[in-house]
Amino acid sequence: MAKKTTTKSAPTSPRPNAWAQRDAKTARSLRDLADGVVKSSLAGREPKFDVPTRAASNTKWNKSRGILQMGPASNTRELFSLGQARSFMQTLLHAQSIQKLLQQGKTSSLRGMYYESKHTIAGTKESTFDEQAESDKILEDLEVTLGSLREELHIFADVRGGLVGNITFIDAGDEINARRMGSGGYQIPSIVEPEIIQFAKCDAEFVLHVEKGTVWRRFNEDRFWEKHKCIVTHGGGQPPRGVRRLLRRFHDELGLPIICLLDCDPWGHYIYSVIKQGSISLAFESERLAIPEAKFLGIRAKDYVQCELPEDVQIALNERDIARAKQIREYPWFRDHRGWQREIKQMLDNGFKMEVESLIKKDISYVTETYVPERLAAKDWLE
Repeated sequence: MAKKTTTKSAPTSPRPNAWAQRDAKTARSLRDLADGVVKSSLAGREPKFDVPTRAASNTKWNKSRGILQMGPASNTRELFSLGQARSFMQTLLHAQSIQKLLQQGKTSSLRGMYYESKHTIAGTKESTFDEQAESDKILEDLEVTLGSLREELHIFADVRGGLVGNITFIDAGDEINARRMGSGGYQIPSIVEPEIIQFAKCDAEFVLHVEKGTVWRRFNEDRFWEKHKCIVTHGGGQPPRGVRRLLRRFHDELGLPIICLLDCDPWGHYIYSVIKQGSISLAFESERLAIPEAKFLGIRAKDYVQCELPEDVQIALNERDIARAKQIREYPWFRDHRGWQREIKQMLDNGFKMEVESLIKKDISYVTETYVPERLAAKDWLE
């Protein structure tokens, strides 16, 4: 099932030169953006710049590569447009804040960026930003406009996700042995690029990614990773970029298969879809995040009968669940896949969804000692 991994020599420190090169590239992109605004102003023309469109209409499914990709469409952001002046100003404010981070060699959180650029405009009662969601959207616009990912802009998100298992790596110069992380595990940061995290000794043969921290804790407590020579990760539900990026690096750089244990519901199916193909909102990052070879181990619609589960585990599908399931069924990567068509149809026919935690009705360690080992041995998964 898994590729044999080799032990790698660990670097003793991060690679500052690589970071310096990234910062120089980002700084050039910021200057180009600012120069365009200044030159237009001095020439008496309206200042404006183009922002690539982050929407389903500009997202294309690359079947040969198995990922979602952003198309060529863009929107022009103009200073003298009544509907765009605010976002024009917000974009330049955040660009200025990013420039400061690059100059200082420091990072900031999404929340920090919101407060950095938030203030009342002189002579008015108007605030530059009303809420963080507005700020986050502008930062994503800047990513695609500058061609620099959030990590390259020195911006990080809240830590959400963790791991434990058969790997040692270097994080900002510190050696981390993921075999000795206690009950809480290693918390996966939002910036996991090679300049920050380098892989050292890896004895794992695959990665098991589970949906929630509660399920992950059972696998950690039962030391599943030790018995089955793997790494166990979780993303706290919908996995953030840092978790997805690290999974992609495990797959590409260490040759580890990525196997997912998620809920049997439209949201578990969507999480798998995002891990495998990417997402519409982050299609511009699919090259670094999506893992077309990722596998869906379970939990499956057939498990209610096959695992002889009681009625107590059933959670009735509501109208929103049904609509979402039908939408996911029409995704091009699921639409032409007989296995996924059967899976979603059976869930809809059942009329209920199930969580991974429902397997506890069999035994507290049924999922770690029976369910997953048997599925792995049989290679019983969907791709």
